[in-house]
Order: sequence, then structure tokens, then C-alpha cells
Amino acid sequence: VQLVESGGGLVQAGGSLRLSCAASGRFLSINHMGWYRQAPGKQHELVAVITSDGSTNYADSVKGRFTIFRDNAANTVYLQMNSLKAEDTAVYYCRFIIDTMVYWGQGTQVTVSS
Repeated sequence: VQLVESGGGLVQAGGSLRLSCAASGRFLSINHMGWYRQAPGKQHELVAVITSDGSTNYADSVKGRFTIFRDNAANTVYLQMNSLKAEDTAVYYCRFIIDTMVYWGQGTQVTVSS
């Protein structure tokens, strides 16, 4: 199983980006899909998760600005990030639970200039 992320980049404060993460390989089912991030000098933190039934949970710092959604047919999760702030600058990682195993993406850099 492999997770491949895309969509990071440089954006001005107030702008938007969409991240995607697709799973490939052989597996039965994907349960939780989530996004985490790590900023320089800070701890790894949860950004958003979505379960197999579509329930979502967000970090307080991104509520109302970020939206997580999934395309089950494509084994892909997305993170729509709007109204980006300088403090959203970080490496973003997707994390899937697939057949009870945890898999991580390679990380994608998001840089928000103020």
C-alpha cells in the first residue's frame, strides 16, 4: 500500500489550496482518513479526519476554514484549505487506516506568506 500526496505549494495569506492523498495497492477497506501537519519547531498535530461513514473532526484552529472530504471510489481524501494564514505553514501528511494498519503519506509543504 502506498499513499501519494499532492497539492502543496506557496500561497499568500487569505488564499486557498487543495491537498489530495490517494491510496494505491491491494487492500480491502479504508477506514479513517486524516491530515496532520508539523510546523518548524512544533509538534505534529491533527488537522482533520474523516471516518468511513463520513463523520469529520477538525482542529479548532482550522474549523470554518478547512474542509476534509473523501472520494471512496478513488481511494482519495482531500483537504480544501481556505482563508490560509501564515500559521498554517507546515508540512502536511495524510494518514490512512487501511485494513487495521496505519499508513502515512510522504508529506507536502504548504507555505503561506503574510
